[in-house]
Amino acid sequence: MGYARTALLLAALTGLFLAVGYVVGGQGGIVIAFGIALAMNLFAYWNADKIVLRMYGARPADGHELERIVAALAERAGMPMPKVYIIDQEQPNAFATGRNPENAAVAATTGLLRILNRDEVAGVMAHELAHVRNRDSLIMTMTAVLAGAIGMLANMLMFTGLAGGRDDRSNPLGPIASLAVMLLAPLAAMLVQMAISRSREYEADRIGAAICGQPRALASALAKISRGAAVIDNQVAEANPASAHLFIINPLHARASDGLFTTHPNVQNRIDRLLAMEAGGGFAAAEGGSLQRRPAPPSGRPSRASSIPQSGRRPTVDRGTRGPWG
Repeated sequence: MGYARTALLLAALTGLFLAVGYVVGGQGGIVIAFGIALAMNLFAYWNADKIVLRMYGARPADGHELERIVAALAERAGMPMPKVYIIDQEQPNAFATGRNPENAAVAATTGLLRILNRDEVAGVMAHELAHVRNRDSLIMTMTAVLAGAIGMLANMLMFTGLAGGRDDRSNPLGPIASLAVMLLAPLAAMLVQMAISRSREYEADRIGAAICGQPRALASALAKISRGAAVIDNQVAEANPASAHLFIINPLHARASDGLFTTHPNVQNRIDRLLAMEAGGGFAAAEGGSLQRRPAPPSGRPSRASSIPQSGRRPTVDRGTRGPWG
């Protein structure tokens, strides 16, 4: 479902780009806008990992237990081992970057390592590996290209209109409709871009839970990280809000919900989905990277999911366990 939703949203974004191009008129302008947006975002696509890691002061996790956890998860998922970094930041959070699984990096903050136990850290890292496995960097680059091109076309429409260089007889719409397109098209593109980002987070939760085999651990980690991110500032993220979508939980202090202007799904919705996944038997990552549903427990033997709260209630989080290796 996550892939189908993403495909539909990308198709909607492409259709919007073509519609705005039709209003602006002329294939030349469309090609120029698309070419500029493509060049800008391809540069980011090839260099984003280095830029983001340097921006957040990430240091290699050589020899750290975090590196061993990621190595075990990557082997379980049948993926290449990504580079692993630690960020000296009190806000608990994590992100993945890189243009493909062969050139990927995952990073966790010291705040995350301080408040999560080992299973929860594994759940978070599995979520980030899912982003790598799903090539979400490529998907978000595609959306950025289209959204950027739509913005440029809208600017071209405004410029040509204000400069009087546009022949109104060639305009398929009236001046009021053209003004509406000029103002609303970039907004619509941004909304679709954010919807794609939210869709990819849900999909990374699902695949991440499958990789680590413990949906409850990831759900518990999301609850803890959300509480920490709500009260602890991440000054680098606040100064560079365009990087906020990379993190597992929104590092900015916007009270997120599944609204139009959020890049992350509502945390409780994510938790509910993960708990429902475990209640349904969950998934385990088989050797070779294939994902298989766990077999049901033998008759008379209680499932771990039997104590899971009903959807809509917050999971019980172990507040007594401190540190990633507890």
